Parts: sequence; structure tokens; C-alpha cells
Amino acid sequence: MPTLEKQIGLNQDYKIDVAEKLNILLADFQIYYMNLRGLHWNVKGRKFFMLHEKFEELYTETNEIVDEIAERILSLGLNPVHTFEGYLKIKTIKITENVSDGDAAVSSVLGNLIELLNQERAILEVASDNSDEGTASLISDLISGQEKLIWMLTSYLS
Repeated sequence: MPTLEKQIGLNQDYKIDVAEKLNILLADFQIYYMNLRGLHWNVKGRKFFMLHEKFEELYTETNEIVDEIAERILSLGLNPVHTFEGYLKIKTIKITENVSDGDAAVSSVLGNLIELLNQERAILEVASDNSDEGTASLISDLISGQEKLIWMLTSYLS
């Protein structure tokens, strides 16, 4: 039976490099997920119902994204980080704590999304340069959705 490298046509050094980048993205999505949960639980004010519902929608979507990123790492033949200790060691986005103001909560989400988007663009460039359509497609879809969400959240704060 051919090796995974031969099966999917990507060399091992590249797969290790892109999996490291995907693991950082995975860790940051896990922190983003927890940030959204906290904002969902703690938001207060006149826009509580709208924001409470929106944060729930976002963390539900994020949970699916986490799974897709982990499965992409596995399909590359490597292991996704899967402990909170591991996530905390490699995360780059800030942990949001004790935010209850609606505008501050939305600003926090916006900051997280901008950091994720920057990482995704870097991963997309590496994947495209290495003919890694599987990773490029996943990341491209994430970028498209997040650009729209960034626009909407920016409009909300305007």
C-alpha cells in the first residue's frame, strides 16, 4: 500500500510545516470558541438578546471549523493538538475575560477574527505555493466567511 505522502502527493517536509501552522490556527480557534462562550454567557445591556443569540451562532459555527481543521491535519498524516494545555502553549489570540458590555464584546470578537484572518492568509499562500488544494480550499472558505463577518461587525460598531 502506498504511503500517505504518495497517496495525496504532498511531500513530508511541507506537510509538517503546514500542519504546524494549522495547529496554531486550531489552537486559536479553540480560544476564540471559549471567548465566544464567555461573551455569550456574560453579555449584558439593551442588546443582550441579539448578541446572546449571535454569539451562540458563532460558537456553534466555530465548533464545526475546529473539527474541519483537525481533520485536515489528520488527512495530512499528522496529529492535531487536542488538549487545552497544548492550545495555551501555541495560541496567538488574546483570551477574553469578564467582558459584559456589548460593544466591547463585539470589538473583542472583531479583534479575534482579524488575527485568525491574518493566519489564514499566510496558510493559504503556503498551501497555494505547494499545490495543496485541500488545505487551500478549507482556508479559502474560512477567509470568505470571516471577511463578511468582519464587515458586519464593523458595521455594527459604526
